[in-house]
Amino acid sequence: MPASTRPRTRRTRLRIALAALAALTSAAVTALPLPTAQAGTADPRSLTGTLPDGATWIADVPAHWNGTLLLFSHGFGPTVAQDAPSDAVRTELLAEGYALAGSSYDPHGSMWALNSAERDQFGTLDAVTAKIGEPRRTLAVGQSMGGLVNAQLARDGGGRVDGALGLCGLVAGGTDLDNYQLDAEYAIARLLLPEQEPKLVRFGSSAEAAATAQRLTDAVTAAQATPRGRARVALAAAFLNLPAWSPGKDRPAADDWAGQEQQQYDWFAQGILAFVEGGRYAVEQSVGGNNSWNKGVDYAALLAGSAHAPRVRALYTAAGLDLRADLRTLTEGAAVTADPAAVRTAQRTSSAGQGLDVPLLDVHTTADNLVPVEQENRFAARVRDFGDGALLRQAYVERQGHCAFTTAETVAALHALEHRVGTGHWDDAATPAALQRAATALGLDAAAYITYRPAPLTVGRDRPAPATRP
Repeated sequence: MPASTRPRTRRTRLRIALAALAALTSAAVTALPLPTAQAGTADPRSLTGTLPDGATWIADVPAHWNGTLLLFSHGFGPTVAQDAPSDAVRTELLAEGYALAGSSYDPHGSMWALNSAERDQFGTLDAVTAKIGEPRRTLAVGQSMGGLVNAQLARDGGGRVDGALGLCGLVAGGTDLDNYQLDAEYAIARLLLPEQEPKLVRFGSSAEAAATAQRLTDAVTAAQATPRGRARVALAAAFLNLPAWSPGKDRPAADDWAGQEQQQYDWFAQGILAFVEGGRYAVEQSVGGNNSWNKGVDYAALLAGSAHAPRVRALYTAAGLDLRADLRTLTEGAAVTADPAAVRTAQRTSSAGQGLDVPLLDVHTTADNLVPVEQENRFAARVRDFGDGALLRQAYVERQGHCAFTTAETVAALHALEHRVGTGHWDDAATPAALQRAATALGLDAAAYITYRPAPLTVGRDRPAPATRP
């Protein structure tokens, strides 16, 4: 048997065994009364604790618990335990009877805490159930970086979680993230700061990362003043998979190339590169080095596969600038190599899509500036390649911004996942029309589910194997 198929065989056998166990015990479980938590006081019980590795966890259990526990994985940022994506969502879920739990992950303060996040989430599940009793059903929910953790729980959690809901998840993983961000940073540095060669990887401190972010942002700001500069800003934005629709603005027309570039520039002006470089420093600290590379990348081929290519070509033509020359300059100068151990660590800790053990519903906004919606395309292809496409559904909300979901949209998606877990079939519960109807019927706030298909992630499906340092 090929090595690549052995994990699938083991996982399939495990899934069959777990299904058999579930069949033997389901009657007994459904006959039991709800855990004693539902007989508590009118206000939710708030619980806290500390895991063996020092990570903390929290939980909120309503007085009338419906028997479902939601295990929430929070996004990139301070290592503080959270059990819901927002206060408004927490309030609604508790009112509907759900128990909520989540951990801080890494107790050592790493914001890219993928080394411990999955372990700490399973540890939280054990700690909480020891206090409130075994739930009838456990659903994992994850947001942003936590969406990547959530996809890992969906991959590895058969028998421990029953389904998973991802919100604006960074599901393409840490290596793809750092690679497409490197392509954009490199394009800015090479074309807009050709004599300066700012440091792009292997940052020695957060201050060094911030200094690079400022230099690149200043370069973009200066370039925006001229047609030639704007064409190059559009090229960098294409490599960054940056949406051409910014907050507070109407969406530009499909052929309004200048308007689209202006709204991409809005994201740069709002400081996206500071987030990018700060995130790179955190990832490098977590995986032990640089896990991205561009040596061997053909930038002409990379742009050719991008949905943003028509805009870039039009703006280059209008500016009288030679696009082929710029792409050749990028290809010939690409020399960043990866650290082999960091690449291996990122693959082990910061990736997903190697199959699913439970149903997963991913929801994404169509104009996400920090975790591009195109990540869903990349992730779905990996899940299908592993043979688990039937377990995955993806839905899209027409809105600008990262994780910019309403309470109604979030709760409706959770109900759709519960339909799949409860019936064993998706039916039409996760279709845009059904989700929109369900969200609107809740009467909470706005809803904007639409039919949408994300473009391929501009990182190169056939990106060359990582060139690495000796």
